[in-house]
Amino acid sequence: MFIVLLICGGLVVFYLLLCVTVLHLPKCKSTAKLHRKTVIVTGANTGIGKATALDLAKRGARVILACRDEIRAQAAVTDIQMESGNKEVLYMHLDLASLKSVRSFAENFLKKESRLDILINNAGLVIDGKTEDGFGRIFGVNHLGHFLLTILLLERLKECGPSRVVTVSSMAHWWGKIDFDCINTHKDLGLGNSAVALLGMYSHSKLCNVLFTHELAKRLKGSNVTCYSLHPGAIKTDIGRHSNLWWRLFMAPILLLFFSDVESGAQTSLYCALEEGIEPLSGCYFSGCAVQNLTAKARDDAVAKKLWEVSERLVGLA
Repeated sequence: MFIVLLICGGLVVFYLLLCVTVLHLPKCKSTAKLHRKTVIVTGANTGIGKATALDLAKRGARVILACRDEIRAQAAVTDIQMESGNKEVLYMHLDLASLKSVRSFAENFLKKESRLDILINNAGLVIDGKTEDGFGRIFGVNHLGHFLLTILLLERLKECGPSRVVTVSSMAHWWGKIDFDCINTHKDLGLGNSAVALLGMYSHSKLCNVLFTHELAKRLKGSNVTCYSLHPGAIKTDIGRHSNLWWRLFMAPILLLFFSDVESGAQTSLYCALEEGIEPLSGCYFSGCAVQNLTAKARDDAVAKKLWEVSERLVGLA
């Protein structure tokens, strides 16, 4: 019994050490105020996006929650308005799985809103299926939808500069690859619908996010718009809410013990959106509120340029 208690005590101590070291995420220390500034946050009705939108609203920004589910988004608007005391928080419909919806959102936004100071491409999912336009859903939502949205809003960002584009990627991009043959043949980043296959495609989409930011920075050089990609940390979100029951049951204890809360997950997004002096780091990748080194495949100029050109063609811009 003594040995069992000793082992249990050691595990508890080890877990507590993890909580204050590896699992502890730094906070964004910016004191920036955002009165008379306008921000778009995609997927802001839940998780990291909602926590990000709340912080920005507390700083006085006009915050647009760009979401697909109107009921959940309106509930988030009410929550954020009440907690922040800021009534300049509103919902606009955006379904990233529909290029028509992305274009409609951009058109409506540009008609109704005179400013755009920060665009946060936050939404992401892990789910099987196809988009309205026939793309793999992970590819379409996590990359193509945000790609088109950003391009359509770039001129407004330039007009209101200095402004920023922040794209939430993931350390999962380490395991990603870009298979252009698969994209051209199947309009997807990979094949299969098993949990392993879907996680693989999620990793590929997160590599797309990093490469998109890398190329976007090159194209924005000389302008007053900067861009950043980031890993938010291992965070308890409902990104896998569409996964099957057995996968969610398997993940539940892991999420509970080893993943941080959504407020912690919003900190690097906020850092990239608000921190002064990081303009020379446009195109870089951040984690833990600090710039990180990228692997060669995540900063490959040729692949980033080709991905941009292929994406332009797929969304009808070329």
